[in-house]
Parts: sequence; structure tokens; C-alpha cells
Amino acid sequence: MARLVMFNKPFGVLSQFTPHASHPCLAEYIDQPGVYPAGRLDRDSEGLLLLTDNGKFQQRLSNPRYNKKKRYLVQVEREISDEALERLCLGVELNDGRTRPATATRVEAPNLWPRVPPIRVRQTVPTSWLSLTLQEGRNRQIRRMTAAVGYPTLRLVRVQIANWRLEGLQPGKWVLTTIPD
Repeated sequence: MARLVMFNKPFGVLSQFTPHASHPCLAEYIDQPGVYPAGRLDRDSEGLLLLTDNGKFQQRLSNPRYNKKKRYLVQVEREISDEALERLCLGVELNDGRTRPATATRVEAPNLWPRVPPIRVRQTVPTSWLSLTLQEGRNRQIRRMTAAVGYPTLRLVRVQIANWRLEGLQPGKWVLTTIPD
């Protein structure tokens, strides 16, 4: 049986075990030797990160050709328009090519833990939330996609990878389970 760690990565934590002088890393939270991240979340993103000791399973989770869906809750600057949501759904042209079609819907503000530090608040600029589901994972892709349609990302939380969900797991906490080899 392979080990699978479900970790709620806090804001500011690097998705690596190698220590860094100015940012915390996974080694400060997870004491399971031999597990490695199946994909990444950038330092400014929060939420579900899966780690495993099975290389083939790690590849199936992180390689876009396996079409594993990843769902994010995204807070953007301003009230997102229907046109922008449609553009996200169709795919957005980025400097490294067009993204695959996504699923993007407007949602009510989710009941999440407070972010530390809090996002910037501008009294004259409202924000909105969307649920965005991707089947690929380019570097800072969601931030680049929302910016390309005119709505900069303020907060990004991954809540699901394939069938694994973040539900009930607080920031900095993890659970260990097993999966068949």
C-alpha cells in the first residue's frame, strides 16, 4: 500500500521539503519520510496538497494527460462578469499558449479560515468569488487566467484534486491514508 498525505498548505509555505531562508517549507509541517508532493501550489496559494511515496501515483495525479480535475475557490478583484466567466470556460490565451477549457462559476463567499496575513482590502473596490476547475496545472495558471480576463486574483484556495477534498482540514494540518499500489 502506498501512503497518501492530504495537507492543507497555509499561505506563504513553499511546496518543497528543502528549507528556505525566508519562507517555511513542508518539512516544518509534515513528518512523513519518503513522501513527495504530487503537483505544487505556489507560495501565495493555499489549500489541498497531496503527497505520496508512490512515483507512478504521483505522476498520475500531477501530469495533465491523466485529466485529474482540480477545483479552486478564487477571490478576484471586482464583481466578475458573465463574459469573463465564459472566457475562462472556453480557455484563455496566455504567453505560453491557450489554456484548456475550464469550469468557472460565480459562488457566494465561502466560509474559509482567515488568511494570515489578510488580503488587501480596498474600500472602493468590491471582490467576488468563483469556483474554477482545471485539468492542467501550469505555473501560476489561475492567477494569469483571471488577470487575462481583467480580474486579478486576491486569494486562491485549492479545495479538491480528483476525489480528494479539503473538507474539515485546517491550515497546517494533514492526514495520512493509504491507497492501493
